[in-house]
Amino acid sequence: MKKETDASKIAYQNKDITSKVLAERFQGKTFRVYGLDLPEIIKAGPTNIPAITVSELRLDNLFELADQSVAIVDYESRYKKEDKLKYLNYLTGIVNRYRNEKKECPVLRMIVIYTGDVKRSQVSVEYQIGALKMYIEAAFLSELNKDEIFRILEEKVRKGQRLADAELMQFIILPLSYPTKEEKEQKAAEMVGLAEQIRDREQQLFVMAGLLAFADKIIDMATANKIREKISMNKVEWLIRQDERRECEEEQKQVIARLLEEQRRVLEKAEKDYKKEKKRELRQAAKRYEKERQEYKAKQQEYEAKQQEYEAKQQEYEAKQQEYEAKIQSMIKWISAKGYAADDILSEFLK
Repeated sequence: MKKETDASKIAYQNKDITSKVLAERFQGKTFRVYGLDLPEIIKAGPTNIPAITVSELRLDNLFELADQSVAIVDYESRYKKEDKLKYLNYLTGIVNRYRNEKKECPVLRMIVIYTGDVKRSQVSVEYQIGALKMYIEAAFLSELNKDEIFRILEEKVRKGQRLADAELMQFIILPLSYPTKEEKEQKAAEMVGLAEQIRDREQQLFVMAGLLAFADKIIDMATANKIREKISMNKVEWLIRQDERRECEEEQKQVIARLLEEQRRVLEKAEKDYKKEKKRELRQAAKRYEKERQEYKAKQQEYEAKQQEYEAKQQEYEAKQQEYEAKIQSMIKWISAKGYAADDILSEFLK
């Protein structure tokens, strides 16, 4: 009995330690690598469910998904029909939590991931009791190509390469894909040792926390303590990096603010210079226009004076023309009065 109590205590401590770490790092990942067609994870939620009938229920994992549904995830090493009553309690507990928080309950999905001990043919995914019908979405780790997955993970870690999100999800679940307890424990120890060699601290922290949370039932206390210590060290380092990142971001903001202020001053000066230059150009253009207008006016006056002079000369010419014609008429009258013949008149003019 004491053994079971200690194991439960370790499992709960593991979840308490890792819940925040996983909640920060599960976003964007998916359960598709386990054979489940689920949307991407938005974040991990609390796993304790206050209930009326018992003091507390605790499920394995709870995730909010990208389609606004919530996935309740449980891990089983064997199939028992009566477990479906436990899943039903999970569902009603989550519904009550949303009711107590005065929130609308989203679509709930009951996900059961069966370890390597269980085959698909052994499982029924429906639970019907007349008025109630519950459907379970099941994944079977026994169907994973575990040896090939381990080979790829080990090779990438040895080479210091970053792991893809799908590979990270395979990493934390791989110990559970083996059929016997001994194989699970051995593989869990191997995966912890391999996780220690991951160079990327963020990925190492996620993998350590994932192993502690997902494989807590097969990890002994010494290994669990080792993982918790590693997580704590990485968490402190991560927090330091976060502080450094915030300081760097603050410095960048200050630099950007100074650059923007300098740019504003440059633009204001450029605008003032532009306005000053435009005014200067306008003044010069106005002077040129006034000069040209005066020149045009002078030429116009000169033209008008010449026009008046021409008109005066024209009038003078017309007056002389009239005077000449008057003299001609007078002469003709005089000649006619004298009785000169036409030939005589012509000869007079020809003289």
